[in-house]
Amino acid sequence: MVVDPDLQSVQEARQLVVKAAEAQKLLAQFSQEQIDAVVAAVAEAGRQHAEPLARLAVEETTYGVVADKVRKNTFAAEDVYRAIKSLKTVGIIREDRAQGVFEVGEPMGVVAAMIPCTNPTSTAIFKALISLKGRNTIVMSPHPAAVRCIQESARILSEAAVKAGAPEGSISCLSLPTMEATQELMRHRLTAVILATGSA
Repeated sequence: MVVDPDLQSVQEARQLVVKAAEAQKLLAQFSQEQIDAVVAAVAEAGRQHAEPLARLAVEETTYGVVADKVRKNTFAAEDVYRAIKSLKTVGIIREDRAQGVFEVGEPMGVVAAMIPCTNPTSTAIFKALISLKGRNTIVMSPHPAAVRCIQESARILSEAAVKAGAPEGSISCLSLPTMEATQELMRHRLTAVILATGSA
């Protein structure tokens, strides 16, 4: 039997988005404390794996220097996390009683994230953190030249998220990155937001 890799990749994109949407319904019910615990665990996993992910990124893409990639991974896992960790994202996040205006933190849904080959692992960490902080799930579409390191990043971060209480499917990554799969991911009816970095 001949399997068309483009069709296979499109099917994978659809399956990951559906699973992410199911996970997001559960994540949307998390309290601020619950989502903060998940985000903290993901950030810590990114910090702990900053060096091996940096080595994998340089080895696979041949771009950059390991020490610089370590710094970028650490920046995403520590500095980005520090910048968002105290933000309120659940319930009433701001109110102007004089004007009678209340701002309510509500998740968008499934995030489709394009991850470049130039800074693959740090971008994966950064996008996972900001997506989860808003109680969104994320499906990553890796650049074909950085599939292994982005998949490994997603695996590590996903395991940390699930261990901290997030539902399976909160963080996932395409294993067959084709143009067709990326297009399907971006235009799928269950995709709410597109985070594109390093692409048109």
